[in-house]
Amino acid sequence: MIVKKIAIFQGFSDIHTLKEMIFPEGKIEDFCPVFYDIETTGLSRYSTFLYLIGAVKYEAGEWHLCQWMAEKEEEEPLLLTSFSDFLKGCSHTIQYNGDRFDQPYLEARYKVRNLSSPFPGLSSIDLYKKLKPLSFLLKLARTKQKDLEEFLELENRAYCDGKECIRIYRSYLHKKETDAVQILMGHNEEDLMGLGRLIPMLGYLCLYQGNYRLKSFSWEEGRILTILSLPYSLPKVISNGNEEFYLTAQNKEARLSISAKNGRLRLYYENYKDYSYLPSEDTAISKSLSRFMDKKLYVPATPDTCYTWFSCSEEFLSDSSRQEQYIRRVLPHLLSALKI
Repeated sequence: MIVKKIAIFQGFSDIHTLKEMIFPEGKIEDFCPVFYDIETTGLSRYSTFLYLIGAVKYEAGEWHLCQWMAEKEEEEPLLLTSFSDFLKGCSHTIQYNGDRFDQPYLEARYKVRNLSSPFPGLSSIDLYKKLKPLSFLLKLARTKQKDLEEFLELENRAYCDGKECIRIYRSYLHKKETDAVQILMGHNEEDLMGLGRLIPMLGYLCLYQGNYRLKSFSWEEGRILTILSLPYSLPKVISNGNEEFYLTAQNKEARLSISAKNGRLRLYYENYKDYSYLPSEDTAISKSLSRFMDKKLYVPATPDTCYTWFSCSEEFLSDSSRQEQYIRRVLPHLLSALKI
């Protein structure tokens, strides 16, 4: 088995920022995460095997990257036990699409090799699941790790893709080419470093979570104009919107414009299944009221039609508390309505 361990001095957020970005509600105390990525000879958990694991952990005030590569199939148990030892004392694993592939694959290989799984008691943080909701906001047709790296305009990768790595590894099993080890470990290291560089993208989720401060709120030419102060600097400038609103965000600030209709604004409701929509009046009402109406007058409300209207009065424009409540309530609905 080939083992490689190096210190990482850039590419990963400091441990405290990482904790805050993943758990903005701040309800977790012990946080000792491990980033990991695996390389296998195929997708099937039982007819292929694991040949390389790469992992990154915070130790003694800095990030360390460790890789274990099997020089033959019979060394797979060594990889699995080494990874189990590496995970001891950790609280979370962080991967990309790991809930769907990496962890189930590893669980199966531990079972095949009659080894105890290290995953019980460990919480999984799948960055794919975390970041996929941003696809419409960021205008991304696909959300593979490579797509997000391209969005961030990270430098081009130097090594081949995972599919080509399988061919190279199969050749290595017979010929033991030394350059193959560099290619295979290099590809895995690029995947791991990519995970670290995706973390700043969690900053965009602040807009959905309400994790911001209302810096200014004004009325101008039939529109609400607001500036939001964000807790983290965004990795890239973004802009998006539709006929109802427009949002731009960069660094630690977002600017939001919301159009009014005849001096009125929409107020959205989350529990849309409890409402009916009246097309003729362009408003939603509770089902407890619509059940007394002619069924031809209403349809079931959807997330996009579950709203009522309120006047953008002087009283509202002078009440900062109501303004902030309004923005926190309406912005998630506006963002969810975006399309590519």
